[in-house]
Amino acid sequence: MAEPVRINLALQGGGAHGAFTWGVLDRLLEEERIEIAAVSGTSAGALNGAALKSGWLEDGRAGAKARLDWTWRQIGALDDMALPAWMHPWLPDPGMVSRSVEYSLPYVMGEAVGRMVSPYAWGPLYDNPLKKVVEAFDFGKVCALEGPALFICATNVRNGKVRVFSGNDITTRSILASACLPTLFQAVELTDPVTGTVEAFWDGGYSGNPALFPLYEPELPDDLVIVNINPLYREKLPVTPPEIQNRINEISFNSSLLRDLRAINFVQRLIQDGAIREGAMKRLRVHMVSDDTLMNELSVATKMVAVPSVIAQLKEAGRRAAGQFLADHFDDLGTRQSADLRAMFD
Repeated sequence: MAEPVRINLALQGGGAHGAFTWGVLDRLLEEERIEIAAVSGTSAGALNGAALKSGWLEDGRAGAKARLDWTWRQIGALDDMALPAWMHPWLPDPGMVSRSVEYSLPYVMGEAVGRMVSPYAWGPLYDNPLKKVVEAFDFGKVCALEGPALFICATNVRNGKVRVFSGNDITTRSILASACLPTLFQAVELTDPVTGTVEAFWDGGYSGNPALFPLYEPELPDDLVIVNINPLYREKLPVTPPEIQNRINEISFNSSLLRDLRAINFVQRLIQDGAIREGAMKRLRVHMVSDDTLMNELSVATKMVAVPSVIAQLKEAGRRAAGQFLADHFDDLGTRQSADLRAMFD
C-alpha cells in the first residue's frame, strides 16, 4: 500500500455551523490514503481540532471520530434527537429553520439585549456554556508532541493582533478565548509566557480565521486543505437588518483568511515568474472544501443557536462535501493546487 498523502487542515470558526467541519473531518478520517499532519483552527475550528487530536491519541482514527461525535452531542444536545439516517431527508429545510430562528421573538429579544447589555453586567450569574465541554478534553493528549500538530488562534483585545497557541499553551482558557464573541462572553484573560503580562482575548476570527502562517513550517506538508463555513460570496444583496448584520459578520470573519490567501497567491506568482528561487519560500498547494449553496441559505441565527436538526444536516453536508472533494481532487493532493486563487483575486 502506498504511503498516505500528508495534508494540513485549516478550520474556520462559525459557531454551530462548525458542525459542517465535523462532517468533513468525519469523512476524511475514514480515508486511510490521507494523513493529517497539522491543524490550525479558530473558534469552532479550534474545538474540532482539539477533539480530533485528543481522540486520535486515544484510539487513532476511530478515537478521533468518537471524540468529535461526543463534542457535538454536547454542543447540540443531539442525544435528544436520536433519529435514524433515513429520516434526515424529512427534517425541516435548514434554511427555513435558520430564518424561523432569526425572526423568532426570543432570538430577536436576545439579540437586542446582547447589543445593550454587556456580558460583564451578569456578575456572579455569568457562565460560559462551552467551558464544561472543553474541560472534558484530555489536555495531556491535546498538547502532546505526538499526533497532528495543533494551532489555535485568538485575538488580543488591546493590540488587535492574532496569538497562536500550541503545545502546552493550549488550555481550556485558550480554547474558550478562541471562541469568545465579545457581545456574548467576557474576554478571556491569559498570561503571556514571555512577558508575564496578563492579556485579554476575543474570538480568533477577527484576526485569523484561521491563521495559516503556523502551517508554513518546512517540516509540514505543502498541501493545505481549508474547510470554509463562512461563504466568500453572496449573490443576494442584504437589505433587512438581520441580513445586513449577517453579511457584516461573514465579511469580518473572512477578511483575515482572504489576506493570507492573497499572500500565498503572491508568493506563488513570484516563484512562477522566477522573481525568487524555488525553495526560498514555501510553495503551498491550496485546496478548499465548502458548500456555499447551503451556507447561503443559513444565517448568523443558526451559528448562535445550536438547533439539533440543523447540526445533524450540517454534519451530513460536510461528509458529502468531503466525499466530493476526494472524488474530484484526491489525485491533486501532493501534486497540484485545486483552488483557483488567481481567479479569486483577479
